[in-house]
Amino acid sequence: MKTHRIDQGGGESPSHQPEETACAGTRFLPVLTGLFVGILILSNVLASKMVRLGPFVFDGGTLLFPLSYIFGDLLAEVYGYRESRKVIWTGFFTLLLMALNVWLVGSLPADESWLFQRDFENVLMQMPRIVLASVVAYLVGEWSNSVVLSRMKVAMGGRRLWMRTIGSTVVGQALDSALFVAIAFAGLYPSDVLVVMFASNYLFKTAIEAAFTPLTYIAVGYVKKAEGRDTYDRNVGYSPLPFGGR
Repeated sequence: MKTHRIDQGGGESPSHQPEETACAGTRFLPVLTGLFVGILILSNVLASKMVRLGPFVFDGGTLLFPLSYIFGDLLAEVYGYRESRKVIWTGFFTLLLMALNVWLVGSLPADESWLFQRDFENVLMQMPRIVLASVVAYLVGEWSNSVVLSRMKVAMGGRRLWMRTIGSTVVGQALDSALFVAIAFAGLYPSDVLVVMFASNYLFKTAIEAAFTPLTYIAVGYVKKAEGRDTYDRNVGYSPLPFGGR
């Protein structure tokens, strides 16, 4: 893995040091990680409600979840696959912690003065299944998204960012949407509704990624310049595990 340092004139100078020892910044990494995980958590809460807009049917989290892919693209593009993999697993463990606490609090006896136990169960107690679906879909989709973007970047020599972000989303969101709808809602809705949900999720999320491409360009350019880094994942093993591999 090589990190390119960006000079003040906007050009790139390749660092011949491994990424972990290269003189490149990571000051934005904690902020981007926090935003990424926050969007992930909020989208899973919103997924408890089904929404219909014209012919499209999707869970409420679909409105926000595409932003997590945009942040995923930014992380992989600037910091490389290894750093983005750590962020993905941070989101994974945070989702599990949220699901565990929702289940625990929902299972504890309510105080007699609190009259909303049934409402809590009807809305939030759906979340353990939704989170299970989200975790599986998220890990497969985000991992695929990061790998495709990373490999395309090396193959294209860093050119055509728009092709990398949209191309990786086409792959990642297809896997994510299919797994999420199947695990979260199979048995709750007829199969024809599930097909509509999958198509709605996939088309909407991919369209959001494409529409946000100009903003992605701006964000990537700003963070690259501010951090002084542009990582190319050469000779990197694409293990999906949180640690290990090259």
